[in-house]
Amino acid sequence: MALPPEVCIRGAGIVGRTLALLLARERVRVALVAPATRSTQDDVRAYALNTASRTMLESLRAWPDDAHATAVRAMQVHGDDGGRVEFDADRQKVDALAWIVDVPALERQLADAVRFQPMIEVREAPAPAPLTVVCEGKGSATREGLGVRYDVTRYPQHAIAARLEAERPHDGMARQWFNDKGEVLALLPLGGAAGRQLALVWSVDQFRAPDLMAQDAAQFTAALGQATHDALGALTLTSERAAWPLQRAMADRWTGAFPDGKSWALAGDAAHTVHPLAGQGLNLGLADAAALAGVLKDREYWRSVGDPRLLRRYERARRADVLAMSLTTDGLQQLFSQTVDPIPALRNWGMRGFNQAQPLKNWIAKQAMGLR
Repeated sequence: MALPPEVCIRGAGIVGRTLALLLARERVRVALVAPATRSTQDDVRAYALNTASRTMLESLRAWPDDAHATAVRAMQVHGDDGGRVEFDADRQKVDALAWIVDVPALERQLADAVRFQPMIEVREAPAPAPLTVVCEGKGSATREGLGVRYDVTRYPQHAIAARLEAERPHDGMARQWFNDKGEVLALLPLGGAAGRQLALVWSVDQFRAPDLMAQDAAQFTAALGQATHDALGALTLTSERAAWPLQRAMADRWTGAFPDGKSWALAGDAAHTVHPLAGQGLNLGLADAAALAGVLKDREYWRSVGDPRLLRRYERARRADVLAMSLTTDGLQQLFSQTVDPIPALRNWGMRGFNQAQPLKNWIAKQAMGLR
């Protein structure tokens, strides 16, 4: 890149690389700051990506192949006392409710796309630019240095992730169980429609998590079988386990100016995090990238990419949606944490009633798929 960059993106994760590709497609010169080395530890994470995210990634030629992106054809959500909600792609008249995407495969696709994009320069250090976008994740040092307040609500829970193989095929169904302690267990399908591979995301009490992590494979899968009522038969652990504390957070400012007058903006986990029970965390971050790229693309010809008015448009476009999802997931987590009668009976009654309310279910499903 002979000319200096117009946008510097700090953070080369999924959101940062996606934003770089979106901007480069519009002929914006981008400096993408990536660390010199990355951990070689196996990444067991998988994300549920909605239709809007898939469409955008496909347009960038960064969507993984079918072996690493499994369509969710149906979903079952189980309450703690007989409540159940079911969603079905056929009833929604869509190919899939979501896709469960292997994180390392998606990162490889994005890295390849970046490598062949001449408008992107990958660097180890930040470059001066009219606009710096911070995509460093929830622990962003740049955000902290800017003096942005990151309002964090910590849940008394840790998430445990792992890969499993089931005795029976998953048939493209995602399954989720809530218990009366606010814990949530999700088994997400991998390996195609006829596969038996699963991604586990288990949000458990913070004091229980160390015990589960310390169990041997047989003890751990026995605990899983009890929590899932052996819905897919015997489960086999096929990876190491990873765990991390859960929180929801929101930055008090998403845009601003450096002391030299150049502008900055936050995107992805650097701006917000939500509880993972709805599987919307990465979808929110990718929607940030799409919104910011769209605002810069549609700017008046005389505005710089760092124009504060543009960046405020981006913040207004995203803050309300993110806040709504944050409050929704927090409300569900809090609801299932209540054990005082009659709340348990009422919430399961509510789940059964919601399952019969097809118009409302259709609306919720379309929101989750990013179809509005």
